[in-house]
Amino acid sequence: MKSVERGYAEVEGASLYYELIGAGPTLVLLHGFSFDTTIWDGQIDAFSLKYRVLRYDLRGFGRSKSAEVSYTHAGDLKALLTFLKIESAILTGLSLGGGAAINFALTYPGIAWAMVLVAPSLGGFKWSAGVASAQLSLQARAREKGIETTRELWLRQTIFRHAMNNADVSAKLREMVGRYSGWHWTHADLGKPLSPPAITRLGEIKIPTLVLVGDADAPDQLRIAETLERGIAGAKTIVFPGAGHLLNLEEPLLFNERVLNFLRDVV
Repeated sequence: MKSVERGYAEVEGASLYYELIGAGPTLVLLHGFSFDTTIWDGQIDAFSLKYRVLRYDLRGFGRSKSAEVSYTHAGDLKALLTFLKIESAILTGLSLGGGAAINFALTYPGIAWAMVLVAPSLGGFKWSAGVASAQLSLQARAREKGIETTRELWLRQTIFRHAMNNADVSAKLREMVGRYSGWHWTHADLGKPLSPPAITRLGEIKIPTLVLVGDADAPDQLRIAETLERGIAGAKTIVFPGAGHLLNLEEPLLFNERVLNFLRDVV
């Protein structure tokens, strides 16, 4: 049994919970919106055989707390790496975490030396009207009906449709979302967008990049994957047949294999 280092890093306006396990080059795992470190439970054993794995709860999620101050997830990650005296890392980000990884690579070039982007968000991407209105509905629901009913509305979003049809995955998803405090639905979003946005700067990214997406994910996610492959020189996209948004939960063995094969070739 590998030992796990657990702790909190105090960064500007937040306390970030983190876990470190394994030895070797550092591999950072960034989760998606409403999730926490436990979404990576199926990856830790496989990844920590060759890498020093750092997973943490992003600001306002899981055990990480946040004050109402302006921030960026990229800035939080930089502060966490500095706190842990980590000079370089591989980034793997899911959904919101993927967008944070992209912004980090643009903001702090030279620190990230490879990226795995899993159904990522992308700064400056024009979401379809349905997705944009759904986000506003969540905030209104939280104010009017409370967090519990908002969690249920969130789980009915298009990106989770495939996952919710899988009993094991839906149970894990409900467990994580059930722990989410709803902080971002009930507080003003003071996250600062990258300017100019990432979608206009993809050509600046010069590190090996793998994009993973499921063919049953929402259409916007497939468009983002295509945009990244066109915009980042040398980026490679792998489409998982019959999979949705949460690839690492839906297809953990295949996911681990694809990520480790990519890293073996670039490390």
